[in-house]
This record gives sequence, C-alpha cells and structure tokens, in this order.
Amino acid sequence: MTLRVQFLLFVVLIHAVLIVLAAQIMRTNAPLFLGLEALLGVSIYLTVRLYKGFVRPFQLIAAGTEAIRAKDFSMKFVPVGQREMDQLIDVYNHMIDELRNERVTQHEKSYLLESLIQASPAGVLLLTFDGRIEGVNPAAEHMLGLSTKQLLGERPDQLPGDWGPALANLSEQEPQVVQLSGIQTYRAHCSRFVDRGFTRRFIMLEELTQDLIRQEKQAYGKLIRMMSHEINNSIGAINSILQSFHYYAPQLQLTDQPDFIEALDVSINRNTHLANFIANFANLVRLPLPQRQPTDVHELLRTTERLLHVQVERRQICWHWELAPEPLIVDLDPLQLEQALLNICKNALEAIGEQGNVWVRTTANPAQVIIENDGPGIPPDVQRRLFTPFFSTKRDGQGIGLTLIRDILLQHEFSFGLETRSNGRTAFSIRF
Repeated sequence: MTLRVQFLLFVVLIHAVLIVLAAQIMRTNAPLFLGLEALLGVSIYLTVRLYKGFVRPFQLIAAGTEAIRAKDFSMKFVPVGQREMDQLIDVYNHMIDELRNERVTQHEKSYLLESLIQASPAGVLLLTFDGRIEGVNPAAEHMLGLSTKQLLGERPDQLPGDWGPALANLSEQEPQVVQLSGIQTYRAHCSRFVDRGFTRRFIMLEELTQDLIRQEKQAYGKLIRMMSHEINNSIGAINSILQSFHYYAPQLQLTDQPDFIEALDVSINRNTHLANFIANFANLVRLPLPQRQPTDVHELLRTTERLLHVQVERRQICWHWELAPEPLIVDLDPLQLEQALLNICKNALEAIGEQGNVWVRTTANPAQVIIENDGPGIPPDVQRRLFTPFFSTKRDGQGIGLTLIRDILLQHEFSFGLETRSNGRTAFSIRF
C-alpha cells in the first residue's frame, strides 16, 4: 500500500469519526454541534492543503525519477514556495546539470575517439568479450582486404591468408610482424581496455611497407654508389692500360700474337661486363620520378609483345590476348611502365621455359592489367621473399628485376601483386 493511499485512508477515518460525533450531539447540544461543524470544515480545508503539499512533491519526485530512468537530463523543476521542497528541487536541478554535463562530455569524448579511429591510418579491430571482431575501421578493411560485413563476428585467428596464423600467435607483450607476398609489411599489436567493468581486447595494425622500403633503399643505395664509384674508377684505368698493350702485339713473335690479343680482348670484355653489371644496380638507385602523361596501356602491352616476339616463337609459347574493348588510358610514365611490363613478361617466359601459355588481360572497371602464365607455381617460402632486393631463384640472377618493378609501381602509387592462384596459373596484377 502506497503512502498516498495510507494518508487518504487516515483522513477519511478521522473525518468519519468527526461526522459521527456531530450527528450524536446534533439534537442535544446545538452550540457544540456548530463548533464541530466549523472544526470539520477547517479540518477538511487543512487536509486538502496538506494533501496538495504532500502529493505535489511526490509527483515531482516520481517525474524526476522517471526522467533519470529514461536518461532524460533536460527536465528541471521550479521552486514551489516550500522551503524543504525548494531545497530538494535545488539539489535535484544541480544533480541534473552535472549529469547532463557529464553525458555531453562523455559523448564528445566518445565521438572524438570514434572519429580518430575511423580516420587513423592504423588499422583497428575491436573484439568482443569472447574474442570476436565487433568493430573495424577503414584502414583495417584496406589492410585485410575484406569488408566490414565479412569481418564482423569472425575470430582474428580465422582470417584468410597469412593474417590468421599471425594474429593467432599475437601476444600483448610482443608485437607481431606480418609480411605479405614480400611487398606489404605490417606490425600487429594487441592491447586491452575496460568496457562496463570488463576487460576487452583490441588489435592495432600498422603498415611499415613504405618506411622499410625507404630505409632499405637508403642502405643499399649508399652501398651501390660506393661500389660503383670504386669499381668504375678501377675499370676505366685497367681498360685504358689493356688497350695500350695492343701496341706491343706487333713486337711479339707471330705465334704469340693471337694468344696475346685474345687475352687482352677477354680481359677488356670481362671488365666491360663488370661495368655493365654494376651499372644495372646503379640504375636501380637512380630511378627518377615518373613523368606522367595520358598513355594507352594496350599500346604498351603490344609493344612489349613485339619486343619479346622472337623469344616467344623460339620457346614455342602461345600468347593470348583478353583486352578490354576500349583503350585503357592511364596517367603514367610510359617509359618506366614499359620497362616494368617488359620485366614482368620476361619473368613469365623464364618461368614457363618452353611450350607454355601467357595470358594478357585488361579490364576497364577496375582499371587493371593481369599477366598470367602456366609455368611452375611459386612455393610458399619464395612467395614471402618476392620483391626483396637482390633475392632471386635463378642461378645467375641478380634480383634486380622484381625490385625495379616494385619501385616503378610504388612511385606510380599503383597497387600490385604476384601470386599463384587456385587454377595453377601465376598472375602478376597491376591496378591503376
């Protein structure tokens, strides 16, 4: 039974007693009856006022409690003229102001944090209490190559490719380095935060590709420049001396002259070969910035095929065209991209060996080139080392070709990849 009902029952009971007493003395004592009637009227008047004085605070308290339960911190009350009630109203209004300010501050901080996460270049994966992905920012979508819809509800250790095993072994004490196809390199870091009194985890992914490539180029660039300087200076002087030795050939016996001249020529040729060898490394360091201009990629591909036509016929390799119906016009450096395409196609021919197929396919939406071959696939251990400077699976390879391709495409800001697909074909793809 509520306090309000109890008060009403008490008032009704008291006034019922007064009415019964008044009825008993109405005929025996008229003055007392009139006094009781006046007292009853005054009592009813005071009771009504007292009831209003009690009920209104109850109504205000109930309305304020309901507003707090509904998280509506905009409701405030005005003083009612009662000192005790006005004190309660003042405390309530002050509490509401504090709650509203606290909620606004929390919303602003939450919005700022959400904006920072969404705009961050680092990928962020928020996990539920049981370790499933609950939140993903755009950077994480880009790094993982999956949409938010595909990621939500998944466990990090079940992600496809190299991500799953890398994130499965992720600990909070030591970040994990993830390298994909020898191109992209990432650092994955796991940490914790408290949500509603419970501990939850999040994973942060940082891309290190550009920084590592920049440091890598600085390191081997300095070494190559030093080697090139020393070797070229020595080769120039040695070749000059060897050339001058030809003047002494007539002074030798006729039987010794051919061997003498041949030894000089072999030495000069080997020195020239060494100079060309080191020049290839120097050209890698001196790669200029691309001079972009609108270029038909289809024409570059046809030029590449013409340059390799003799090799293609000699190796008995079939060249298949699957070009988009319209010209594929891209803003790029035609000389640099032609060099990259030439290296890609030469690698495809070398992978095939003889009697194979090369497919050249382009699409307009998205704008991309895919060059496939049906040679032996790329082993997993080699896949992770692709595009590493000076790494080569060829016996006499210098490891420059893929590095040059990588640098040209990175300077153009084109995305690319090299992998053996499920159909057994090895594909190099360039997306413009």
